[in-house]
Amino acid sequence: MSSPSPSDRSVGTRGFEVAVAVLLQVIAVMVIVDSIRVGTDWADDGPKAGYFPFYIGLLLFGAATWVLINALRGGKTDQPFATREELGRVVSMFIPMLVYVAGVALLGIYVSSALLIAFFMIRHGRYGWALTAAVSLGVPILLFLVFERWFLVPLPKGPLEALFGY
Repeated sequence: MSSPSPSDRSVGTRGFEVAVAVLLQVIAVMVIVDSIRVGTDWADDGPKAGYFPFYIGLLLFGAATWVLINALRGGKTDQPFATREELGRVVSMFIPMLVYVAGVALLGIYVSSALLIAFFMIRHGRYGWALTAAVSLGVPILLFLVFERWFLVPLPKGPLEALFGY
């Protein structure tokens, strides 16, 4: 019997279930704590701002705890979640998105969006440079017109927009 190739090996679900459950518990605790900060009881005119989020946070914490307990108890076997190749594809999308989020803070949303669109069109879509340039420049320009000019909703800008006086 031959050993599985590296692309056939899979990652089990248990680790992901534990990680997601703990992440959801952390989010639930943040919701609960902030709800308590703004008030979870009733005022003269109705519930305070934290009333409903507090109970949603409790439900989320309970559900996440249930998932965590079941994941830690384990089942018959750790079912495969994804192959390493599939996870590699997810990471190849996730890392550029992280860079994009950091880029929005540094370069603004329009420049970062143009770079992200260009990257994905070239790397994953294998489009030519002309179409990539047209789309990656056209979409942010269209979004600028829609949000900044028509709806008057300012979006994060960077140094390039500052050069143009925006």
